[in-house]
Amino acid sequence: MNLEILTPDKKIYEGEVRSVTVPGTMGSFEILNNHAPIISTMEDGKVIVRTGAKEEVFLVKGGVVEVLNNNVMVLAESATAK
Repeated sequence: MNLEILTPDKKIYEGEVRSVTVPGTMGSFEILNNHAPIISTMEDGKVIVRTGAKEEVFLVKGGVVEVLNNNVMVLAESATAK
């Protein structure tokens, strides 16, 4: 599935991923391939991106995540690679 992490300033990440864990307002949750469509708000926390053999962590400040047709878009107020 394809992931984009965007802030008002710039695109932080774009690429194919195996899974993504986001800090949802009601608790963190993992998004896998063929996930049901969802829009959720996020709290400050870690977005964990897993590709084939590596894992990247981004620290985000709030925002929303949208999942639709194996495209995941994380819109964060701010984000930095950890």
